[in-house]
Amino acid sequence: MNILIAEPLAPAGIELFQSQPGWNVIVSNPKEYAQHLADADALLVRSVVQVNQSVLEQAPRLRVIVLVMNTPGGNAISVAEHTLAMMLAMARHIPQASASTRSGKWEKKKFMGNELRGKTLGIVGLGSIGREVVKRARAFEMRIVAHDPYVTSTIAHDLGVELLDLPQLYAVSDYLTLHVAATPETQGMLSREAFAQMKGGVRIVNCARGELVDEAALVEALASGKVADASLDVYSKEPPPPGFPLFASDGVLATPHIGGSTEEAQEIVGVRIAEQVVEYLKHAIAINAGNMPALSPDQYRALGPYATLADRLGNFAAHIASGNPHTVRLHYFGKIADNATSLLRNAGLAGVLARSTSHRANLINAMQIAEQRGWEVVERHDKRSVHTDSIRIDVETDSGITTVEGAVVLGKPRLLQVDGIYCEAALTGFLIVMKNQDVPGFIGHVGTVLGKNNINIANFSLGRREGTSEAVALVSTDGLVPESVLAQLKENPAVKFARSVEFRG
Repeated sequence: MNILIAEPLAPAGIELFQSQPGWNVIVSNPKEYAQHLADADALLVRSVVQVNQSVLEQAPRLRVIVLVMNTPGGNAISVAEHTLAMMLAMARHIPQASASTRSGKWEKKKFMGNELRGKTLGIVGLGSIGREVVKRARAFEMRIVAHDPYVTSTIAHDLGVELLDLPQLYAVSDYLTLHVAATPETQGMLSREAFAQMKGGVRIVNCARGELVDEAALVEALASGKVADASLDVYSKEPPPPGFPLFASDGVLATPHIGGSTEEAQEIVGVRIAEQVVEYLKHAIAINAGNMPALSPDQYRALGPYATLADRLGNFAAHIASGNPHTVRLHYFGKIADNATSLLRNAGLAGVLARSTSHRANLINAMQIAEQRGWEVVERHDKRSVHTDSIRIDVETDSGITTVEGAVVLGKPRLLQVDGIYCEAALTGFLIVMKNQDVPGFIGHVGTVLGKNNINIANFSLGRREGTSEAVALVSTDGLVPESVLAQLKENPAVKFARSVEFRG
């Protein structure tokens, strides 16, 4: 078997391939790999080489065309160490002091520093990287607080971390570091409003995603002194364009997205990639595959639409739930309960996790991530039910239980009820979810607010709990409704809760 490695891979990964009996390993590079395609049984690419129709036409023997794999946690320690290095560099003005000393100056007083000891570190996101930061910051005797809506209080206690909501975390942090994924909810989370809630002289570290920071707002915060220093390894556009405004500030320490770039991390990732490919080629088992669930094609065709349903129900439940989740229950009704439901379980968990994870949850790793967060995951099968084929998901937090149920209607995922109140809507596009009292004038208020903000209503569904005025309203719109408009909706005392949800894909 000919294994063509088209991009750089750690020597330990290459050695693992070479140790397989009967395997011929061709080590090439993105510029020259094409000359070996005709004989390749497997093609290993990472990020540079794009496998398109032209490539496939040159590789008639390929057994594996494209298998998207990830190596979760492989660079967690490297990124965590880079985060601490950034913090130390800011505290002791190391880049500036080095440049000054090398230029022939001796400015001891100018570069008076600060200790990390006794300072409060705020960590946004307690995934694999955030937890490694906790371990290292503890050695510096820092007080550590964190925000992660998907970590239980038990896990936080075990880590020795105090969980806070974001405004509280902003208010007490001397150092603030980000370790979350870029989602619609987290994009631009460090905004003008966020900076206004922070302590004067806070220091910011971002080794996660450039999209998390409103860069114009950070420029203003640095100029005003609200932010003393900012250390950035990632940017909204990479590489940053010439004249990038943040680089004009003396308070910015910048590195070129190298947080995970260490020899050790590359070796770990290289070996894991090799292990995954070997396992697939020898046993047809895809470990950590982002696009290949362990099902036959017939099984996937049957359950695929319900996996989409479970994912969107989980996402919807996560958006409307309050508090930190600790239990997720999935209840399958009808014929789908006769199937192996691990795909549906993982899809539902991936949906719940989608709002806040540093590594994107998928059909393969969702259960692992849920276990890392200390969640209890329960499945129930109601095979004999005359109930239509449907899925119900309960998300239990420290503030209560949120229940959603849906079905596949004409091949599309559709919501059937929220917290036991029948209220039907398509789980696509953009949706406003409101919990309200069903009183005269409520629908008119919603229409007036959306109308004056030029927001078009595509569909409106209202359900009420029998014998009460407690209701749920679902409003499909042509675009995502901003928080400012939701605030206007909540000005009516009948509206107890209002949130926007976006379903992608």
